[in-house]
Amino acid sequence: MALTKLDRDLLERCLAGKPGAWRDFVDRFLRLFVHVIRHTAHARSVKLVQADIDDLCAEIFLEILADDFRVLRQFRGKSSLATYLAVISRRVTVKEIAHRRKEKSLGLTDLTQSSAAANGEQQRIEDADEVRQLLTLLSPDDAKIVKQYHLHGKSYREISDLLGVPENSIGPTLTRAREKLRTASGKVSS
Repeated sequence: MALTKLDRDLLERCLAGKPGAWRDFVDRFLRLFVHVIRHTAHARSVKLVQADIDDLCAEIFLEILADDFRVLRQFRGKSSLATYLAVISRRVTVKEIAHRRKEKSLGLTDLTQSSAAANGEQQRIEDADEVRQLLTLLSPDDAKIVKQYHLHGKSYREISDLLGVPENSIGPTLTRAREKLRTASGKVSS
């Protein structure tokens, strides 16, 4: 199937940075990404919870946004945009699933979960301190999302309703925030 006029216009608007273009892009392709994530995980016998799907969607969006929409700029229109994005989302999902399996096989995932359970309340306090440190590094809008998610335990839907932000923008915001904290922690320890 060839590139449709609707997708061509949407692609051009995104690449030109037109207002509302990214929201339209996310609204149009989010269900596709979720479908690809679920199908890919099922094919690899990996069980996912909603938080995993949200995180994988965030990774896909970050891949698309990286290097000023590099992935979209490389699209040549020889297939439908949905087909192209399905391939991209599958690659990201496979890479992330492999990464998680490697962590689990090395004992990193289980060790972290056991440690958190053993520390109980103390772990939450340390995490809360880390989140508060992160809040100082973020824009006010991003800080509100991080605070609601990490300190108040709100779901993506609750945050969306409370703050009036698109639900599918919350995962990417949280991922960027975690990356800022990792970067800041690296600078402090260096």
